[in-house]
Amino acid sequence: MLDAGVIKDTYVLNYDWQVDENGEGIVRWSLERSNLLKSMDGSYTVRSVPEGTDVVYELSVAVTIPVVTMLRRKAERMIIDTALRGLKQRVESR
Repeated sequence: MLDAGVIKDTYVLNYDWQVDENGEGIVRWSLERSNLLKSMDGSYTVRSVPEGTDVVYELSVAVTIPVVTMLRRKAERMIIDTALRGLKQRVESR
């Protein structure tokens, strides 16, 4: 769910997991259904490094309506915060 003030939407994502037995790999997602989003594609790439774990987060989002820059930035922050909270919960549950 996206709730950035006046911009609210519920969306469904498709996930593709390519992770090895060590937990390294990539998780990609793409938009299946939404009322306000044209597209949402993203990924986490996870790999072990000597200092711990390196995670690269990528996200691309397009909306169907014109959005004022301030509202767009708020929506972007909401999407990123939600994704990172989800990753943190997943990692901590292992």
